Amino acid sequence: MSTDVSLEMLRASHPAHSPAAAPHDKTSMLMSLPSTARKVSSSNLLLSPRSNLDDSKTFLARLCEQAERYDEMVSYMKEVANIGGELTVDERNLLSVAYKNVVGTRRASWRIISSIEQKEESKGTDKHVSTIRDYRQKIESELEKVCQDVLDVLDQALIPKAESGESKVFYHKMKGDYHRYLAEFASGEKRKTAATAAHEAYKNATDVAQTELTPTHPIRLGLALNFSVFYYEILNSPDRACHLAKQAFDDAIAELDSLSEESYRDSTLIMQLLRDNLTLWTSSDGGDGEAAGASGEAAKEEKPAEGAAASAEPAAAESKPAEAPAAS
Repeated sequence: MSTDVSLEMLRASHPAHSPAAAPHDKTSMLMSLPSTARKVSSSNLLLSPRSNLDDSKTFLARLCEQAERYDEMVSYMKEVANIGGELTVDERNLLSVAYKNVVGTRRASWRIISSIEQKEESKGTDKHVSTIRDYRQKIESELEKVCQDVLDVLDQALIPKAESGESKVFYHKMKGDYHRYLAEFASGEKRKTAATAAHEAYKNATDVAQTELTPTHPIRLGLALNFSVFYYEILNSPDRACHLAKQAFDDAIAELDSLSEESYRDSTLIMQLLRDNLTLWTSSDGGDGEAAGASGEAAKEEKPAEGAAASAEPAAAESKPAEAPAAS
């Protein structure tokens, strides 16, 4: 399974990383970046409210984020998404952060309960196992409801209105992420269906990203990060996961000198996560990603303020691969 780390959280955690302060050597620059982000207070999020309805809802969503009331934050941002027109970058990120936090707590809970269930099964305590299984299924129902809610918003309100290449990649990547979350706990035909839908969404995002976004664009890098986690964790294909992550990293390295100040921190932090996963997937005695996964380590995925939220999500008594930040 994977943890998430959002751009907003990453930005707040590493204020010092900017072109002015960055080392010129690409390798030393990447080595200097921490591999995880910590959740921090985003005091600058409360901007002046504007007058129209969607601005009012956006402001309320920011208040909810500060109070860590993410279910309400989701409700406000769903209203904004359904009002009409393409979301601004700020609104898009708020929506992503809201859902990522709502689903992130349940993913973490599911991993913890699943781990406990496995331990009790090994002890042969049938009574406890039955109770734990019922509770795990309750969490799975909640996860399925949240993921389907996100997917409905994407299919009905966001993807049809997306005009820029950046928005198209962002939403298709997000669609792939939530189908992947469904595949994490599903089995049989339901898992196969979710995995197929996730792969299709990631592929659609990749097709647009390769023609409309530069290799160093944070959203393109975040897509590569999460797509590679999908290959590794859902399709059990460490070779494809490593190839995708390495290709994205190498392509970005080749254009690192042309990075704009605006995207410098975001891009280099996601590149570090790509590197961390590559190291994780190739560092076992067996020398491949599957063995690395068996060691209990997990890949990193992108997250929100996200903090995906905040820091890399805790796994159930184990660490996980890194995912990309919610805002990327």
